[in-house]
Amino acid sequence: MDPAGTVVLTTVGRPHYAFDLFSLKLQPTTTTVTLGPEHRLTDGISVNLNAHFLDDDQTIVFISERSGSPRVYLTRPGLHSPKPLPFVPTSSFHDRPVVNNNRVYFISAHEQPDRPFKSWSALYSTRLDELDLTRLTPYGSVDYSPAFSQSGKFIAVASYGSRPWGGEFHELHTDIVVFPESDPNSRVTVCERGGWPTWSGDSVIYFHRQAEDGWWSIFRVNYSESCELSGPPNTAIRVTPPGVHCFTPAAIQDGERLAVATRRKGNKFRHVEIFDIGSEKFYPVTETLNPNFHHYNPFVSPGSKLLGYHRFRGSESTQGESTIPHLEPVLSPIKAIRMLRLNGSFPSFSPNADFIAFNHDNFDGIKIVKSDGSKLWTLLKGRTSFCNSWSPTEKHVIYTSVGPIFESVKATVQIARIKFDPSELNNDHDDIKCDIKILTREDSGNNAFPCCSPDGKSVVFRSGRFGFKNLYIVDAVNGEFVDGGIRRLTEGSWIDTMPSWSPNGDLIAFSSNRHNPNNAETFSIYVIRPDGSDLRRIHVAGLEGSNDVDKERINHVCFSKDGEWLLFTANLGGVVAEPVSLPNQFQPYGDLYVIRLDGSGLRRLTCNPYENGTPTWRSEEELDMGRLCLGNESEDKLKGGFDEPLWISCDI
Repeated sequence: MDPAGTVVLTTVGRPHYAFDLFSLKLQPTTTTVTLGPEHRLTDGISVNLNAHFLDDDQTIVFISERSGSPRVYLTRPGLHSPKPLPFVPTSSFHDRPVVNNNRVYFISAHEQPDRPFKSWSALYSTRLDELDLTRLTPYGSVDYSPAFSQSGKFIAVASYGSRPWGGEFHELHTDIVVFPESDPNSRVTVCERGGWPTWSGDSVIYFHRQAEDGWWSIFRVNYSESCELSGPPNTAIRVTPPGVHCFTPAAIQDGERLAVATRRKGNKFRHVEIFDIGSEKFYPVTETLNPNFHHYNPFVSPGSKLLGYHRFRGSESTQGESTIPHLEPVLSPIKAIRMLRLNGSFPSFSPNADFIAFNHDNFDGIKIVKSDGSKLWTLLKGRTSFCNSWSPTEKHVIYTSVGPIFESVKATVQIARIKFDPSELNNDHDDIKCDIKILTREDSGNNAFPCCSPDGKSVVFRSGRFGFKNLYIVDAVNGEFVDGGIRRLTEGSWIDTMPSWSPNGDLIAFSSNRHNPNNAETFSIYVIRPDGSDLRRIHVAGLEGSNDVDKERINHVCFSKDGEWLLFTANLGGVVAEPVSLPNQFQPYGDLYVIRLDGSGLRRLTCNPYENGTPTWRSEEELDMGRLCLGNESEDKLKGGFDEPLWISCDI
């Protein structure tokens, strides 16, 4: 049977974004930069970003996630709500729309490439009024960040070409490639190493990359139809100086200025500035207006009269959404699978699937939410905890890891059994009293990622008590404090982690690097019987012994209700957008996939530029969720709680 049910997942940082698009009037000279007022271009619904001006009268095309996935919309002054433009029905990801000659061009990720570890991103176009899809990226190639020359004759992209993704994401190893709009197969690499191109006229391209001194900077390369460069082949001229990070340039069509996003020493926020090319001076734009907000990806109107960008809309905004739903729909490519994004991590369903336990921001304790999102309770607070497993047989017992996350084998992390009165879930108060029983010895090091057996008698977990992180099974009530209360399931100088019990209890799936113990970056799926027999690896990216199969980074494995499918997060699809253009993502290549237990039937579930993980999966017949309850009083207020990429440092 095909996979089915409801998947609840985490998307790192994404619930907090609340991006809207804004514009400012540009002055014709740099010395008189206008600092306001800002004009809000979008309506405060969902996440809105990466826009393009169609004119100098505030008409834009942009990306919005209001439909459950990133799609292309158009808005203009006087339009009551954004107009959805034609989109690819089979695509879960659209990005960077640009309009030229009554066609909208955009990145989509709906066609699977010829091998794993290649991005699905490619450039397409369609008519503005109806779907008339044309692929401009050659099959087998990968393109990001399209930009039209001023005349509309040429397109520049950041491209991998046909090369596979190498696992990098701080700076993608893309080149700047140009081709005529009328002949997309006549592609020319005008510069190696570069991203986010923008045109000045038809002959100059600006782009960003990280310079050898460590500063992200804007570079320039000249282009002509004869493909002659203004210097040695494949070289570029650095435009912005060291000492300030500059990203995502947008050329102002006077040929003298650029709008850039910057990061400066002593300031943790990203801001938009105008850079005067001749004088090499920066002129601040957004820091005076909104000093404590990040501002992303500037764009300029055709006549250079308007400057746009997106930012957090503000917690005091009177228009649009002001809270974060506990659960929100995410578009699923498989009709029989419903996907919901949780404002939290490590969800676990109650036995009857009417509640979900999860860890909230910063892993501060455990909360419980009704599975329709209508009510929230706090079960445990003031203690760092992560990875929850609700007992399948006891509606009043939840297992969790108590202690610091992402620590060494010697750090004290313990498996806890949390017991509470389930009748309190019928009350109106917000806090639930609980008893905490520790199941592991305090001197046993790092014990984490518990999963309760289907009969409720045992808990499998990962422990580093003997120097390596392997799997153990412990008594679900008394822990290791009784004779025979704990036994070792796996043993070796590698990492076995994140175990998950099959629904009938005959198998335990887990992630491990035992095939390459010296590499803590690659993990694959293994299954084993609870008695330690029949250990085997499930090869996902290719056949055993192939080059691709040992590049797998697979975690957070769990079973379908019938035990025939596995759900997991993986790096198989690379990245779909330039990570430097987004807030911090620890693993922007993390997407959800399903595969049969025999290694067949691989399907991708999520496709976005974020890190998706910690999923849980229940069959649809177990759930009676009805319509999600959105906008209730227990939801978190939007505060813009996200960071700049942590790998961008100004201490150079």
